[in-house]
Amino acid sequence: MKKFAMAATGGILLGAIVTTQIAGPLIAQEADNNASVYEQLDLFGDIFERIRAQYVEDVDEAALIEAAIDGMLSSLDPHSSYLSPEDAADMRETTRGEFGGLGIEVTQEEGYVKVVSPIDGTPAAEAGIESGDFITGVDGENMLGLTLDEAVDLMRGPVGSEIIITVVREGFDQPFDVSIIRDTITLTAVRSRVEGETVVLRIVTFSDQTYPSLEEQLAEQVAEAGGIENVNGFVIDLRNNPGGLLNQAIAVSDAFLDAGEITSTRGRDLGDGQRWNAREGDLAEGLPIVVLINGGSASASEIVAGALQDHRRAVVIGTNSFGKGSVQTVMPLRGESAMRLTTARYYTPSGRSIQSLGISPDIIVEQPRRDPNAEVVDEEEEDAGFTRSEADLRGALDNDSLTDDEIEQIQADRLRAEDAAALRVEDYQMAYAIDILKGLQVLGANNDN
Repeated sequence: MKKFAMAATGGILLGAIVTTQIAGPLIAQEADNNASVYEQLDLFGDIFERIRAQYVEDVDEAALIEAAIDGMLSSLDPHSSYLSPEDAADMRETTRGEFGGLGIEVTQEEGYVKVVSPIDGTPAAEAGIESGDFITGVDGENMLGLTLDEAVDLMRGPVGSEIIITVVREGFDQPFDVSIIRDTITLTAVRSRVEGETVVLRIVTFSDQTYPSLEEQLAEQVAEAGGIENVNGFVIDLRNNPGGLLNQAIAVSDAFLDAGEITSTRGRDLGDGQRWNAREGDLAEGLPIVVLINGGSASASEIVAGALQDHRRAVVIGTNSFGKGSVQTVMPLRGESAMRLTTARYYTPSGRSIQSLGISPDIIVEQPRRDPNAEVVDEEEEDAGFTRSEADLRGALDNDSLTDDEIEQIQADRLRAEDAAALRVEDYQMAYAIDILKGLQVLGANNDN
C-alpha cells in the first residue's frame, strides 16, 4: 500500500513538474507579447510627438489621431472604419432613409473607388452609373491613393452643384466622364407595381422603413390586381440593393417563409453566434416567387436571396451577387463619434458563407450593358421597319368563327404579350422573371387538369 501511495504521489509530482515546464514558456511568451505591444504603443507616441514638433507645418492634433485610428480599423477589412461625429450623424440619416449625395453605395478595390450599386431614382442612377464601375477621378483629380472616406468626402458637396466623375467600366477601352448634379437623396425603401398578373416588389434598400412598406405595398398591389386569385406570383427585385439593417432582412425573409432558419451569425467566439428562425405566415400565400439579383446585391439582399433559395421558396435569377457576408457592429465612442467593426460572418440556412463568393443564381440571366456613348435611335427610324398583316389589307375578311367576347380576350392577350416584349427591351432580366412565373402558372393549370 505504501509503495502504491508513493507511486501515486510521484505521479502527481511528476505531473506538476511537467505542467510547470509547459506553462512557464507560455506565460513568458504572453509577457513578451504584452511587452512588444507596449513598445509599439510607445513608438506610436514617439512618432506623434515628432510629427507635432518637427513637421514642416502645424498639424491638427485631433485630426492626426483620428487618421491613425481610422488607419488601424481600415487595415482590418474594407468595412471596418472610424466614424467622426459628422460621419456617424450621416450614417444615422442613411438608415432613416434620407441623406445628401450622388446616390451610390461604394467600396474600395485596388486603391480605387468601386460602385457596389447605384440607388434607384438618384442622380447617379439617372446618369447611368452601374454596379462594378470604378470611379478613378473627381473633377479632374485622381483618386488613387485616397482612403475610402477621403474619396467619399471628395464626392460630397452642396445640393445642386455639379460633379464630373471619371469612370472605368468593364468592356470599354477608355475611361469616360459623367456629369452628375448633387441632390438630396430620399430613399423609397420599396416600390411596387403590377405587370400583367405578376406583382413586382422592388426593394431599394434595407432601412427601418423596409418591412412596413413591403407589407403595405404588397397588399395594395394584390388589391389592384383584383385579389390574390388573380395573381400568378411575385417578383422580388433586389438588384443594386446594397443592403442595410440586418433586422429588416430577417423580417423580409420571414414574410415569405412559414418555418425554418433564416440566417445565422458566427463571430470569433463560437458561443456568441446567433440564429434567427421564421414564424408561421406567408404574405405571398404560397404563390411562386422569383428573386432578381446582380453584382450590386449585397449584404442584407444576400441574406434574403440565400434564405428563400435554400428553402426552395423562390427561384433566384440574374447574376452573382456582391459577396458581402460579414456583419458590422456600430459602437458609440466619446464625443458623438463611433467605430464600425466587423464582428461576425453570416450564413444562409444551409450553412453557406457567401463572403467573397456571393449568391449564385439558379438561372443566370445577363442584363445587356448600356453604352454611354451610344446614340439615341430616332423613333421614326425605329418604326420604319413595321410589318403588315392580313388584317391591314383593304377588304380583308372578318373572322366569323369567334364571338365578340372571344375576340376581345384575344386582343387583350395580344396587348399583354406586346407589353412583355417591350419590357424585354427595357429590362431583360425583369421580363425573364415574369416569363418564368407565366410558365409556372401554365404548368400548374395543366396539372390541375
